[in-house]
Order: sequence, then C-alpha cells, then structure tokens
Amino acid sequence: MIQHLDDLVAKAKARGKRRLIVAYGQDSHTLEAVNDAVEAGIVDATLVGNPEEIEKVCKAEGIDMSRFTIVAENVDVNCVRIAVQMVSEGKGDVLMKGLVSTDKYMRGSLNKEFGLVPPKGVLSHVTVMEIPAYHKLLTIGDVAVIPYPDFAQKTAIAKYIIQTAKKLEIDVPKVACIAPSEQLLPGVQSSVEATLLAKMGERGQLGTKVYIDGPLALDVAINKEAAATKKLDNPVVGDADCLVFPNIDAGNVFFKSCTKFGGAELAAMVMGAKVPCVLTSRGDSKKTKMYSIALACLSAK
Repeated sequence: MIQHLDDLVAKAKARGKRRLIVAYGQDSHTLEAVNDAVEAGIVDATLVGNPEEIEKVCKAEGIDMSRFTIVAENVDVNCVRIAVQMVSEGKGDVLMKGLVSTDKYMRGSLNKEFGLVPPKGVLSHVTVMEIPAYHKLLTIGDVAVIPYPDFAQKTAIAKYIIQTAKKLEIDVPKVACIAPSEQLLPGVQSSVEATLLAKMGERGQLGTKVYIDGPLALDVAINKEAAATKKLDNPVVGDADCLVFPNIDAGNVFFKSCTKFGGAELAAMVMGAKVPCVLTSRGDSKKTKMYSIALACLSAK
C-alpha cells in the first residue's frame, strides 16, 4: 500500500513514461512541476502556450526549455482547445491545466466535438491527501467539480474514489459515506443516500470489493476513539481510506481546512474523461502539481 505522496512518483516512474499535454502551461509553478516530472522520468511533456512567455519563465527558473515540446498559441481558451484535441486524437495520456482558469479548462474538457467525455459521462474531482494528523493517505471527493450531486453522480464519485484507492495498492478500500450523523435520518438526504451507497457496496454494485459504511459522521469515520465511544465497530470506522462527501460545501471546507490549518499536502485530478485530467489551483505549489501529475500518470491507461 502506498503510504506517502512521495511514493506516487516512484510508482509512476516504475510504470514508464506517460505523455503529458499542458493547456496554457506558462506559469512558474506549472513549469517547475512539469520539469520535475520530466526529470523524474514519469512524463514526456508538451506545453501549449506562448513560447516567449515559456522561455522567459524557464530562464528565470533555470529550466532547460528544450526538454519540452512547445505548441505555440497565445490565447488561453485556444490552448485548452488544442490540448484537448491532441488528447482526443491519442497524442497524450494525461491532460493538465496550466495558468488558465478552472471554468475555461472544464468547458474545454467537455468539448463535444473532440469527444473527450463519453455520452452521459460524469466528471468528478478526486483528491488524495496526506494529512499529518491522520495515519495514512485519504482519498476524497468531490471537492471542486459537482456542487450538489444527484444519486447517480454520487455513485460515480464513489466509484472514482474507490478506483483511485486501488491505484494506491489498497486491495479492499474502506469507504465512509459522510453525513451529519451516523444515525439514519430519513429527513436528511445525505443520510438516506449514504445508506443506499453502503447497501450497493455490500451487494457488489460499486464495481469491486469494498468495505463501506454510511451514514457516518466525520469523527467516527476517521477516529477510532470516537467510534468506540459511540459503540461502532466495523472495518471502516476510525480507519477510512476514502470519504464520499454529500456535496461540494462539505467536501471543499474539509479539503481547505486540512490544507490551510492542518498542513496537509495533496494530489488531485478529474476523472470521467478519456484520460485523467490534472486540476489544481493556479496558486498551488509545484509540489502539489508534481504529486498530481504522478497520480494522473498512475491512473492513466
């Protein structure tokens, strides 16, 4: 089982290089991360962006620009369109967001002309977090793409999280479906849907063998003492590998609390397209972006 985000890079290298296409890749954090990924031997990188701006940043950061293939384009939305088309045509294994805003990146990923997302496909953001206060990596979703998932979307979110946990070499992921309470509350939608997801998992309807429980309050999902106090005892409580959040409000607050208050580091990507799509904030560190590239390379076909 992969215990630390640093291990993602070693595992990705062992798989062999993947072809990375970066949309509007011309900011320092992105170029530093991509350069590190090239140096680590996990990708061959193509940057779609302004060559003059790329050269300027590379010189400032001491990066050898010749390591990259450059596709010249100055307009951010055009960079996304070109990058998506290249991936759709089989020229890339992983798509990555550079300096372009998330909304433009996501709209480009949904471009129906190039067929990156299958009909009725569900795109969802998956995050792997290394939290100093927790004893292992934690895979969570959705914190960035689907605001208020319906049950079909929530089922897709759960499946993506489980698939990612399997890439982390967790044979039987332990999945907690988060709600305000571990008691089934018929008037609370998140509680009812968590119960349904848990039952689906029991019956093998989530695509693989899992330990899954819900509804679970956050404390009993990640803290054995809290679970014991509430007389809960199963493989998931206090030892969850995965958290399925009821909506983006809950997921995003948890995510940002862990990173800003708890010193957590992370890797993140969007699943549901033909290839994994690296989606980090424009302000994220080069380390976060490097880990995200490694995670996407592990997940790529």
